[in-house]
Amino acid sequence: MSEAPIIRVRDVEKSYGVGAARTHVLRSISVDIHAGEMVALVGQSGSGKSTLLNIIGGLDQPDSGEVEVMGLNLQKTSEPRRAALRNESIGFVFQAFNLLDHMSCLDNVTLPSKFSHRYGPGDASKADERAMESLRRVGMADLAKRKPSELSGGQKQRVAIARALFASPTLLLCDEPTGNLDSQTGKEVIDFFRELNAKDNVTLLIVTHERRVSSIAKRVIAMKDGKIVETTDEALAEAAGPA
Repeated sequence: MSEAPIIRVRDVEKSYGVGAARTHVLRSISVDIHAGEMVALVGQSGSGKSTLLNIIGGLDQPDSGEVEVMGLNLQKTSEPRRAALRNESIGFVFQAFNLLDHMSCLDNVTLPSKFSHRYGPGDASKADERAMESLRRVGMADLAKRKPSELSGGQKQRVAIARALFASPTLLLCDEPTGNLDSQTGKEVIDFFRELNAKDNVTLLIVTHERRVSSIAKRVIAMKDGKIVETTDEALAEAAGPA
């Protein structure tokens, strides 16, 4: 591909702890992901895949190395600028949903507007309209006034996806998005991700240990012990663990 990658990771290292308790989580990670790709990042628990996702999303910082997202070097950029990138260009979907139970689904989806320059104090109705569009996209418009505590796990994940889509992101970062869902609901979420990628050209990077997710990705990157391993069928199977 001739275009610059939307994600460019070079020689990234990350460890936690000090002295004898120091644990290396990422070891010299380098990878490129281009616009329009749908990439699955697989590996067993502790392989470093979620840490890498968080660093790419600017939620964590590496000890060394460089990460560029949409041409922005995250290590040479201020936290306010990184926050603006996360809020306006990157959507996040997590296994735990991360919804606020005291707020309605609609209000949960409009949360990004509170931290965006696109919406001023008098733009609440505009934000609500955009949130309803997102909820309709995931089939949750009829439950917009309900609170997350009144929803099933699958419905909560749909609301979380709607929130991630609120700002029409270029990049969607997902950490085990089907991990808390039953088979049928998980399939529906996977199908929706595939539609986002195919119809909206949203770039997706999905951390997963589930074959049902990695099987529909255009590319699979396998991690083991903090390193990217060869993407042969045998290596992928070993990194992903049991089917």
